[in-house]
Amino acid sequence: MSAEPIRYYDRYARTLKTEQIYGEGWLRFAYGNPLGRAAVWLLARRAWFSQWYGRKMTKRDSALEIIPFITKYNLDVDEFLKSPFDYKTFNEFFYRALKPTARPIASGDTIAVFPADGRHLAFQNVDTAEGFYVKGMKFSLAELLGEAALPEDQRVLAKKFAGGAMLISRLCPVDYHRFHFPVGGTPGEASLINGWLYSVSPVALRRNIHYLIENKRELTLIQAPGFGEVAMLEVGATNVGSIVQSYTFGRDVAKGDEKGLFSFGGSCVITLFQAGRIHFDTDLLDQSAQQLETYAKMGDRLGVAP
Repeated sequence: MSAEPIRYYDRYARTLKTEQIYGEGWLRFAYGNPLGRAAVWLLARRAWFSQWYGRKMTKRDSALEIIPFITKYNLDVDEFLKSPFDYKTFNEFFYRALKPTARPIASGDTIAVFPADGRHLAFQNVDTAEGFYVKGMKFSLAELLGEAALPEDQRVLAKKFAGGAMLISRLCPVDYHRFHFPVGGTPGEASLINGWLYSVSPVALRRNIHYLIENKRELTLIQAPGFGEVAMLEVGATNVGSIVQSYTFGRDVAKGDEKGLFSFGGSCVITLFQAGRIHFDTDLLDQSAQQLETYAKMGDRLGVAP
């Protein structure tokens, strides 16, 4: 499996594509070789390693990497709010804002949208899904929501979202790295579920899906008219310096409003809907049933409330 190319479905081109993985050689060694996995266990999963790398990306000389990065990954500079030459560090460029017109928000009170640019997996019923990324590889809601250590009768959130729908949105380093609200409503305060910082690259996740529930993450509950209660979890990863929440909890937000940003690195947003509260779009479900991610941008239609 370690040598297989990573394929995904492009919603816009309606075809399969091969992912261009940032740092692919290192990732395949780190998660596919016994010596590499030892290095991950000893070094790369630990917060200080990502903090050290994050500091490198905030130094002035890191700005020299911006133009080569844009060129290599063919980024659309016309979407950027600022000129590529105006960013003072690579990290500042990495969590760049886009022009308001770059990500139009799908209209309609019953329509939910993708919370981030990236490659997405969707499961209409998280309890009956055959597997995430690979058949037979799953985690439980109690593990994801930080309730696995609690007695069964105290797993309040796991019960609330039992049989519900789940979206896993994986952001590559080349993607726009701000995340947004998929529905309008009233968000609560983000709570920290502490953990490690493993990679969330598909190279890693196809070997061990549990990295997603072992990593540091932040959980926000949203009271969303028409959708019930919605949970959003931002998942940190190797070389993600921080998860920054920019919204004000308790204040109403509109669908598509910015929620926060990730500093340098690949990362992930997981969105949970209660049972019967959303029906994901067919193309997304069809690809996910084959463990194929669908590439889609923030603001595009994700599904509809029945």
